[in-house]
Amino acid sequence: MLMQTLTQKLANPTRFMDLSARVLPWVTGLAAVTIAVGLYLAWFVAPPDYQHGHTVKIMFVHVPAAWFGLLAYVVIAVSSFGLLVFRHPLADVSAKAAAPIGATFTLLALITGSLWGKPGWGTYWVWDARVTSVLILFFLYLGLIALRASIEDEALAAKLAAILGLVGVVMLPIIRFSVDWFDTLHQRASVVKASGPAIHSSILLPLLVMATGFSILFLAMHLKGMRNEIQRRRAIALELSAVRRSASRAQVVER
Repeated sequence: MLMQTLTQKLANPTRFMDLSARVLPWVTGLAAVTIAVGLYLAWFVAPPDYQHGHTVKIMFVHVPAAWFGLLAYVVIAVSSFGLLVFRHPLADVSAKAAAPIGATFTLLALITGSLWGKPGWGTYWVWDARVTSVLILFFLYLGLIALRASIEDEALAAKLAAILGLVGVVMLPIIRFSVDWFDTLHQRASVVKASGPAIHSSILLPLLVMATGFSILFLAMHLKGMRNEIQRRRAIALELSAVRRSASRAQVVER
């Protein structure tokens, strides 16, 4: 009931703008501090790997980027469902704001994964099941962004993007379980496991701190993206209103 009440309150764009304006500076500052602490632990506390040396520390950026590349699509899917089923006023705003963020995190995961893979695989790229499925996710993000940009009718663009967003959610379990379903070069899950993490605490702690920092950063970027989209839509509404008033005055003068 409390969650429903909060959702109803935030459904009002004005209330959302007021609340996010107060929260955003604190969230942004907390993200910066947490990531700074995570980077310090990663570079100066976490030990080098016995095989890959210090190159293994790329994982402290690669892994959180990959996680939140997936999480951003979860946000898009939930927001798309909220738009199509519940007609939530901010659902499309949320979905649209999450797409470029998800694309950025996914691209960062692909780039850092290539850099990390070079010492172990001997090449920057392999058509591995995990790597290929993440690349498809990146193209899916680009498709969502391009779909919106190609349709002038925003209501139609929102509906079509929401449908694509829900259809594309099938990629998430494929990415998650690709290392279990297929014979891949990519290592299996070592943090999120039913039996518990399989990596040493000296590596796990910095990784969790970085993941926390990335989660707060994602929240800050998403709030900022939603605020920008609301302001853009308000500006367009004001422009249309001004055009209508000018047209009405012109008709009065002609009469």
